[in-house]
Amino acid sequence: MVAQRAGARPNLLEYFAKWTEDYRRDAVDAAYQQGAVPLLTWEPWGSGAAGTEQPEYALAEISNGRHDAYIRRFAHDVKAHGRPVILRFAHEMNGTWFPWAEQRNGNSAGEYVEAWRHVHDIFTEAGVRNVAWQWSPNILRTVEKVRLQPLYPGDKYVDIIGLSGYRKHEMRAADVFEPALREMRAFTRRPALIAETGARPGDDKALWIADFFTWLRGRPDVIGFVWFERSIEQGGKQDWRFAETAETQNAFRQGLADLDLADAPGGEPVLSG
Repeated sequence: MVAQRAGARPNLLEYFAKWTEDYRRDAVDAAYQQGAVPLLTWEPWGSGAAGTEQPEYALAEISNGRHDAYIRRFAHDVKAHGRPVILRFAHEMNGTWFPWAEQRNGNSAGEYVEAWRHVHDIFTEAGVRNVAWQWSPNILRTVEKVRLQPLYPGDKYVDIIGLSGYRKHEMRAADVFEPALREMRAFTRRPALIAETGARPGDDKALWIADFFTWLRGRPDVIGFVWFERSIEQGGKQDWRFAETAETQNAFRQGLADLDLADAPGGEPVLSG
């Protein structure tokens, strides 16, 4: 249905997993069966309903080894499956709405990077070679005072950078994404992937969608995006869908048609050395 509305089949599909869930081969297989690369957002918490104060999942608890058995099992399952996965770990860390934010859950400055490197090291020790690690903060709107560089684990630990960024009132896509991208480009040249985006309903939504694709064509370092195609009834905080109206759908279809989309790999297992 989404492919019909967009006029093209998605070549990147995202799903989410909490730390109460094991690696799901079926979800990764389902993405490749649809001709798409799987993007797994891996969230170190028990549930969203528990809010930001979840001491079991404090950053220091991750670094000190409390969850090592789970992380190691997850890593071995990813390796055994062998199919390439983009792993977006502990996203939007510069915000205040998740328990892995340094401003919440008893966390302290510097602990996010320590936790990230600890998790990454376990995967390295397990010999996992089929994961591309994505570090993905939120755009700067509402969190302008939180600097990104102290939260960056370093190029040794990151393969792709990303952003979550939704259009609320902005007239141009650049107004949404560029402030954060400029800041990130001061400390890394890793390719960028917009991990979540969408646009709030309004008279200018179709114009913003068209501008988003114009902006994207002018940023060769931004290699792709995931559109959060959800209405309020489907779990969105707003009706973010490109298919909200005929006008917004047409703007999206035209913008997508003007892009040179990459063919997704077949998902053949990566052989471990």
